[in-house]
Amino acid sequence: MGTLYQPLESTIQELKVTIQDTSLVFPSEKTQKKPMFLSNIDQVLNFDVQTLHFFPANSEFPPEIVTEKLRNALSKVLVPYDFLAGRLKMNHQIGRLEIDCNAEGAVFVVASSELTLKEIGDLVYPNPGFKQLVTQSIDHLEKDDKPLCIIQVTSFKCGGFAMGTSTNHITFDGTSYKIFLQNLASQAFGDDKPLAIVPCNDRSLLAARSPPRVDFPHPELLKLEVPIGVELNPTVFETLQEELVFKIFKLSSSDITSLKDKAKDENAPHAKVTSFNAVTAHVWKCKALSFDVENNSERISTVLFAVDIRPRLNPPLPKSYTGNAVLTSYASATCHELEEWPFSKIVAMVSKGAMRMTDEYARSAIDWGEFYKGFPNGEFLISSWWRLGFSEVEYPWGKPKYSCPVVSHRKDIILFFPNIDDGISSNNDGVNILVALPAKQMEKFESYFHKFLLA
Repeated sequence: MGTLYQPLESTIQELKVTIQDTSLVFPSEKTQKKPMFLSNIDQVLNFDVQTLHFFPANSEFPPEIVTEKLRNALSKVLVPYDFLAGRLKMNHQIGRLEIDCNAEGAVFVVASSELTLKEIGDLVYPNPGFKQLVTQSIDHLEKDDKPLCIIQVTSFKCGGFAMGTSTNHITFDGTSYKIFLQNLASQAFGDDKPLAIVPCNDRSLLAARSPPRVDFPHPELLKLEVPIGVELNPTVFETLQEELVFKIFKLSSSDITSLKDKAKDENAPHAKVTSFNAVTAHVWKCKALSFDVENNSERISTVLFAVDIRPRLNPPLPKSYTGNAVLTSYASATCHELEEWPFSKIVAMVSKGAMRMTDEYARSAIDWGEFYKGFPNGEFLISSWWRLGFSEVEYPWGKPKYSCPVVSHRKDIILFFPNIDDGISSNNDGVNILVALPAKQMEKFESYFHKFLLA
C-alpha cells in the first residue's frame, strides 16, 4: 500500500530548447480601456504561476498549424478576457493594485526542442528542465509593462509539443484558469465557435463590506510587513537555506478507498470523508510527527489548504467568476493528539476546517484584508492540483497527454497532483504527493507514511 514514485526513464534536464519568435498578441477586437478592481484575495497574489500541457503528435495538426491556431485563439479570447492583455498598476490615490485594461497585449513565444517527447522521459516526475518550456519574463520590457500572460509553444522532434503558460496569480485561480483553457481551446476550433463558458469578470462581487467587519480571529492568516504592490515571492513562508530531499509518494485508488473506509469504520458520523480530506489527514499526521525538534509531542501542528468559496457564499458566486475565489482553511492539533487520535478524528478535523468556510467566515476573511496584508499562517500548505482537470480540456488536436505545474521543492508546501492518463481508470483515480524535507525528516516521514497506511 502506498509506493514511492519512480520515474519510468532517466530524466533529461537539458531539453535543448531554441526560442524562434517572441511577439505580442492583441485583442482581435477593440476593447474598452478601463481599470479593473481587484479583491483583497487578488491583492496578495502578485506572483507568477507556470503550467505545462504536453500533447502527443497528431498528423492532422503539426506544430506549425497548432501554433497559428493558438495564436489566433489567444487574440480572440483577449476580448472577453480584456484584463489579460492589460498591465498591473498601483492606484496611489486609494493604495490598491488594479489592472489597467489597456490592450497592451499578451506575449506569445514559439520555440523548438531537439528532443522527442519520449527522450524527455517521464512527464509526471518533476523535472527542473521543464522551466525551459515556459517563458517567465521578457527582459527588454520595462517593469511597468510586464505582461500578465505569456504562452510558449515548444515543438518536439517527434511532432508533439508543449504549451507552457505563465500567468500572474492575480488573474486566475485554478478553477478560473481551467475555464480560460476551455475558452482558449474553443476558439482554436475556429469557425466563429462560441466560448465554452462566458467569463464573469466582476471582481467587485468579492469586495469588502462597507464598513468592513472582522467577526472571526483568523489564525490562518499571518500579517505581513510588505508594502502594498510589492511583488511577492511565490512561496508563502520564510525561505530557509537548507538541503532538501524530495520524493513523490503515490497513492492508488485502492489506497485512498482504504483510508476513507478506515475513517468510516471508526464511526465519525459528522466527518465528510472525501478523498481529499482522507489523504490530507494522512499527510498531516506524517508531516507533523516527522518534525525534528525536542518535545515535538506538545507542538501544535497546523495544516493549511485552499477552499473554493464560489458555492459557499450567499448568494453563490457565478461558477465562471474569473478572479481568485479561494481562501485558506486550516486544522490544528498537538502532535501528541495526532499520534493518539483515531484516524477518523483527524479526518473530522480536516473536514471541520473546510466546513468552517461559510459565507460569514469568508466575508470576514475578505474584510480582514482591508486592515492587514497577509498570507497563510501554518506549518505547511497543501497545494492541490489533483482534481483541477486541466488535462480534460479538449482542443482540436485532442486532450493533453499530461498537465502539470512547474514546481519548486519547498518543505512548507506539499503538492498533490494527478497521475498521467494511461487509459486505466484505477490508475487515473490515484494521487501523487510531492514532499521536500531535510534528509532526517524525510526518513521519518517515509516511515510514517507506510506505517499509517497499514495500521
